[in-house]
Amino acid sequence: MSASSPSSTATTIAVLLSFSLLGIPAWAYRDYFTPEQKSQLANIRTVLVEVLALTDKGTADADPLVQTISRRLREIGYTVVLNRDDPHDVVLRVKCEQQKTWEGTTAAGGDADLPDAPVRLWKGPACQLTYLLKGMKIKWQKEVRTEFEDAVAAAQAAHVADPGAYALDQLKEELERHEFPLFLAAEWGQPERLLALLDAPDTSQKRKILIISLLGEMQADEALPKLKEVLKDRDLATQALVAIGNLGRDSIPLLINILNSSPQIEIQAAAAKGLGQIGGIAGDASVVPPLLAKLQDPHTDWVVLTEVAWALGKIPDKRSIQPLYDLDRKLQAIRDPENMVLKQLKEAVFWAIKQCDTWDQYS
Repeated sequence: MSASSPSSTATTIAVLLSFSLLGIPAWAYRDYFTPEQKSQLANIRTVLVEVLALTDKGTADADPLVQTISRRLREIGYTVVLNRDDPHDVVLRVKCEQQKTWEGTTAAGGDADLPDAPVRLWKGPACQLTYLLKGMKIKWQKEVRTEFEDAVAAAQAAHVADPGAYALDQLKEELERHEFPLFLAAEWGQPERLLALLDAPDTSQKRKILIISLLGEMQADEALPKLKEVLKDRDLATQALVAIGNLGRDSIPLLINILNSSPQIEIQAAAAKGLGQIGGIAGDASVVPPLLAKLQDPHTDWVVLTEVAWALGKIPDKRSIQPLYDLDRKLQAIRDPENMVLKQLKEAVFWAIKQCDTWDQYS
């Protein structure tokens, strides 16, 4: 059992934090969609864009916002129309306001927990994005906000006379940066658009990380070959492994191989996490023996052991009970209250024991 150096510990904590951010519920295939609606979403090609711009003085010119939104959608291959009479597959509605009028989701749970969901307490400049499929408003919302909440004070600080115009101009800049087109492609179940961007030479590293996480959340099996290829990129390998962990049983052999062969601690940890995800969701106990082998290997790093313990706890199995107790005894003998990695490992092992040692209640 080997301890981590301070530098590797800091890196790994950052990686694990990114795991927690990426581990959100998949939203691309909601249960309330019928098979016909899923097919309609997957075949969206032409988008009707409707934008409403409002300031404290009333309705404002929405054309700059329309042009920005339309261009962003065209960049990932959608055809955009602005006339309701033109044929279209879906309607994207955007309302941009100097002061947001609340029309959002519940306080917590469901859509409220998704990235860029409407914030209940935000009353400043914001754009609300929704869409209609065949005339039906879908329970999907994104909110694009400015960095400031008080448009009047912000306009004064920028020496701009009209706070409403300033707020809308700043919202346009936020729409230039926001990744709403990627979220829409994922929501509509169109991984081919995301894969094309992943291959594009001008796609930034930050955007690639988001694309990879979206492909995993979509459970896009067709993305597995590309994600395997991405594993060769050290900067993207961790995110690719998290995504692969969402793709089901077919990725188990790959994850086991990486767990046992990768020289990188963070990659081993991600592979263990992926095995836990698959085993827990699919109820596949075949991942338990390789995880136990890693748990009992005296050379396994504490960070990897932590993810192995969490993974074993997700797949309650009697075979895990004694090895977990054995590890717990060894850990309790180590007194180092300032070591956060050790503390996290102890917590993971304690939790896993609680899950596995109550197995008889569920069998």
